[in-house]
Amino acid sequence: MMHFAQPAIGETAAPLARRLLVLIALLAAVASPAWAQRLYQGVPIVKEGTTIKISPHVYVIPDENARGVPNVGIVVGNRATLIIDPGMGLKSGRAVLSEAAKVARGSGLYLVNTHFHPEHTTGETAFPASTKLVRARAQQQDIQEMGMQMVREFASRSPQLADLLKDVTGFRAPTEYFEREKTLDLGGVRVKLIRLGPAHTRGDTAIFVEGDGVLFCGDLAMNRVFPAFATPQSRADTWLKSLDAIAALRPKQVVGAHYGMGDAAIITAYHGYLAALRARVAELKREGKPADDAAAALRKEFQAKYPDWDQPVRVEAAVKAVYAEVP
Repeated sequence: MMHFAQPAIGETAAPLARRLLVLIALLAAVASPAWAQRLYQGVPIVKEGTTIKISPHVYVIPDENARGVPNVGIVVGNRATLIIDPGMGLKSGRAVLSEAAKVARGSGLYLVNTHFHPEHTTGETAFPASTKLVRARAQQQDIQEMGMQMVREFASRSPQLADLLKDVTGFRAPTEYFEREKTLDLGGVRVKLIRLGPAHTRGDTAIFVEGDGVLFCGDLAMNRVFPAFATPQSRADTWLKSLDAIAALRPKQVVGAHYGMGDAAIITAYHGYLAALRARVAELKREGKPADDAAAALRKEFQAKYPDWDQPVRVEAAVKAVYAEVP
């Protein structure tokens, strides 16, 4: 068993753009009983002892449908181990390191995030200083502009979340940046990092394990849940292009940020939904229907088309974002 030392916290943070505050207020305003489908169940900590092997080099700690817990990826090479999305806060980070130590073969340790939200990043507080944190520059911009404000927003949701995030006073500086693509050689396995978006966020990053054919795509595509337009930069047109890009990788297995795993059909379903939504928003805008009215109408319409998809409240924010981008 490999042992990874677990020291202290990272560094800087920056204030949130004013538009993010507006977006958070909007999401709160449109919240409805639909949120009850993903309430916090206890404290959202990554669960030890649940890791599963899904390919020769890839393990996943599944979220078990718990809000605030990501599907954590562990990619094992002969020289190094890569962690994808270390969970929220110090306790989750420690759990992830403990699980990774059970399967690691090399002493090197890499860390990447699919995007900047706290349940995908702040587990970094548990990681040793020797960890190589690799991040897209666009994702770092999200962190600098919105990271700590989002941490504070999460912490305000409950005393339990506040306690979980109390050690997060900033984000550690990346070891290495990349613009669009970066390939990591872990020893016997290569992993491609691809910055996409803006979609769910400006710095959405997909991680593709070559050879194994496993894709970690964050919130770009998830199994039977409506996509969240989560930042002021979120757009449907670039989201669709991002889905085209990850579909071209021909993944055998797809691991979204949350919810169950599957195959490339998850990507196809998201593409179909977003293309149809964009077309309908454009149609209603041409007819002169105001954005709020379009949002209410299309939520009902797409909830009926996708009755087994979670979080239908997200359709309204998506409609308003698309309304602003279509002619």
